[in-house]
Amino acid sequence: MTEENPIKMISSEELLGSVKTYYDGGYRLVQINCTKVDETFELSYCFDLDCHMETLRLVIPAAGTVLPSISGIYWGAFIYENETHDFFGVEFTDINVDFNGNLFKTAKKYPFSNISFREVEKCPKQ
Repeated sequence: MTEENPIKMISSEELLGSVKTYYDGGYRLVQINCTKVDETFELSYCFDLDCHMETLRLVIPAAGTVLPSISGIYWGAFIYENETHDFFGVEFTDINVDFNGNLFKTAKKYPFSNISFREVEKCPKQ
């Protein structure tokens, strides 16, 4: 039997309150993931409690959106948020440890901000 892993769509205004609910419920933060889809970013915040995974998902414009850091709730989230900033250019406020765009050294600033999985062509058959 496969267990469902629900994905709850939320707005950026709901982020901190929703994350706090998971924290108060004893969930651990598993990961934060960002994906560019057309002209938006999808950010997925995944939580686990007793091998039960749940995900909060935000869809934000690919340019100009600033999100609050959840590192005040889950201290270790700063690493995911700095990574998301360095690779995609998503800005976060109040990160407990902010590398200011210098966590990763990349040849191009925000290397994943200009591509989308829907734009990538499939590899030709050999």
